[in-house]
Amino acid sequence: MARRKGSRKKSAVKARLATIISYIVIVLLLLISMGGTGYYFGYSDGRDDAVVGYTKERNTMQKLISRLQKKMQTPAPKVTTPELSKRLHTVVKPDQKDYKKTAPHEYSTSTKKPNRPPLGPTRAIKQTTALPKLAIIIDDVSFARDVREIKALNMPLTMSFLPPSESHPDSAKLAAKEPYYMVHLPLEAKNFSAAEPSTLHINASQQEITNRIREIKRMFPKVEYVNNHTGSTFTSDETAMNRLIFALREDKIDFIDSRTTGSTKVPDVMRNFGLPYVARDIFLDHDANVAAIKKQIKKAVNKARKHGSAIAIGHPHKETLEALSQSKKLLRSVQLVRIDELM
Repeated sequence: MARRKGSRKKSAVKARLATIISYIVIVLLLLISMGGTGYYFGYSDGRDDAVVGYTKERNTMQKLISRLQKKMQTPAPKVTTPELSKRLHTVVKPDQKDYKKTAPHEYSTSTKKPNRPPLGPTRAIKQTTALPKLAIIIDDVSFARDVREIKALNMPLTMSFLPPSESHPDSAKLAAKEPYYMVHLPLEAKNFSAAEPSTLHINASQQEITNRIREIKRMFPKVEYVNNHTGSTFTSDETAMNRLIFALREDKIDFIDSRTTGSTKVPDVMRNFGLPYVARDIFLDHDANVAAIKKQIKKAVNKARKHGSAIAIGHPHKETLEALSQSKKLLRSVQLVRIDELM
């Protein structure tokens, strides 16, 4: 009997030891899982000291990480292939709300300065006591943001809307809300990779061109003037331009030559129709920085003073709108008007 009692006592002691060891293991695991906070668990002074020490260590590590990041900030070389670019363009579509057209002007020129657009038309010097008139057309208007930012300038600028497409489906709806607008008609270009899907080509028949203009009139019922979006190929083809002007005249729409090529045949075609030739004099933002655009605005003002009137073309880029905002004092030296008031 004595042996049995002794063995029972030993078993009870072992059980208690096992229980104590289990509790110790659980406590240790809890402390480990608490990480940086475990070593101040249980008293406030220790916690405060621990926070200070932890903060110092963290700041030191952040400094080391920043140094490493600066050393590693060497830009990786850009490797793109035409196939990859096409896939990316298909997959990564711009957010329509924030989309801004960044493509440069399309134009062709035979001058020694290929990065400069063709000159405006030759015009006679006009002496007048009246305040010269300047019309500024803003091309490529496609989104509500464009309209909002242009109107925020509180200047009589003429908005020229691109016809609706998949990338800017609401352009006609936006134009309908405006008292006056133009249409920026896409025409075939020599070298331009971002052609609009509705671009008219020189091989289009008279019926095809007529149908397209009727569609434009249906989408933009108040349109009185169109100017060409791109179009260095189309406007330098006399046959194509004859067909276009014929179609436009049927719907009582006038054409303004954006002069994307020095080889434009529009003057000859307009003469054949007994119509005046109207074209832009100055491109404002072929150099997309505020200082350069302000110089072009000054050229447009001087052109208006010299000839009594002038037409300038820009785009709803933030740099263009900022340059216009900064040039309000200069623009008070001319009468800034919509295109219909100039004509």
